[in-house]
Amino acid sequence: MVAVAMATVRRARARDLNPFVTCSLCRGYLIKPTAVTECLHTFCKSCIVQHFEESNECPKCGIQVHETNPLEMLRQDKTLEEIIFKLIPGLRECEEKRERDFWNAQRNQEYRNDEENRPKRLKLEDDGPCGNGDFHRSDPQIAIFLDCLRSNGQGGDTAVESLMKRFIKCSKRVTVGTIKKFLSFKLKLPSNYELDVLCNGEIMGKDHTMEFIYRTRWRIKEGDSFPMILQYRPKVDFSYM
Repeated sequence: MVAVAMATVRRARARDLNPFVTCSLCRGYLIKPTAVTECLHTFCKSCIVQHFEESNECPKCGIQVHETNPLEMLRQDKTLEEIIFKLIPGLRECEEKRERDFWNAQRNQEYRNDEENRPKRLKLEDDGPCGNGDFHRSDPQIAIFLDCLRSNGQGGDTAVESLMKRFIKCSKRVTVGTIKKFLSFKLKLPSNYELDVLCNGEIMGKDHTMEFIYRTRWRIKEGDSFPMILQYRPKVDFSYM
């Protein structure tokens, strides 16, 4: 009898079980299988969550899962997940690697975004606009927002453009003259082109330092708000007015 019973045992092929271990939304193996409690149909967690962002009906049978928040009616099936991993060799390792790669990519992207949005330290080439090789890195720093005033100057024939990145960070000892050099360099202006730099609508002298402007022009009107806003425009020649 035992021999007869053993002779009737058949091995199930993995592909015969595919209808029970695949997601009807993505057609792949169920990853983090999640069941809809109203009808017990099971899908990949990411697939069903994405589906419920647009619909509150089960994608397989059409039953309304929840009127307002269908995500509350989902339950992850850990037992089925373990069965699938045992049936499909290498699937667990593959998914763990994909998840690690995804989160590493996310962290790298966040780091790149932080670097791109970080205020740029003011410098030009070689000696830099600060007059020495270390760009006054050891000095107290100040954050500045350089805003372009949309007006024509130099006879009205030319208008300056906005900087691609308008936040900078520099030493408080940097002068307006240095800021003008920085702007001319970044905007690729002709050597004879002149700019006005203003704070709160008042033209600043070329020898004024950022600390002087902050204490006498910006802080008085704006309190301790950061960054300090400086505006620039083509130089206006008042002798013709």
